This record gives sequence, structure tokens and C-alpha cells, in this order.
Amino acid sequence: MTERLIKLPEVISLTGLSSSSIYRLAGEGSFPRPVKILSRSSGWAISGVNKWIDERIKASRPDATEA
Repeated sequence: MTERLIKLPEVISLTGLSSSSIYRLAGEGSFPRPVKILSRSSGWAISGVNKWIDERIKASRPDATEA
């Protein structure tokens, strides 16, 4: 899959987070930071957002080998 930048509405749709939560988590370093596209436009690398989602899913499910 080709890397692409996605805008805030798509990030919100993919994660279920609010815009304020996305920016807060990015500021804390626990969510991918936006990439500056133009002087007044930013986007997120879809690979980073998908990786963050995958990490949340893995963290919420106990490893079957630890049972």
C-alpha cells in the first residue's frame, strides 16, 4: 500500500477519537504527530495512524500464551 496523508476528519473516523483528544495525545507523544503539508494545512501519515490502532487492539487483548 502506498503511503498517504489523511486529514483530521478521516483520523477521527478511523480512531473514534475527538479532535481535541487526537491533538492532546499527539502533544503527549502517545499518538502520531501531524505532518505539515502547507502553512495552514496538516495531515497524518496513514501508516502511523494504523500502527497506533493496531497497538491499541493488541494492548486490549491478553496474549493467549500468558493464560
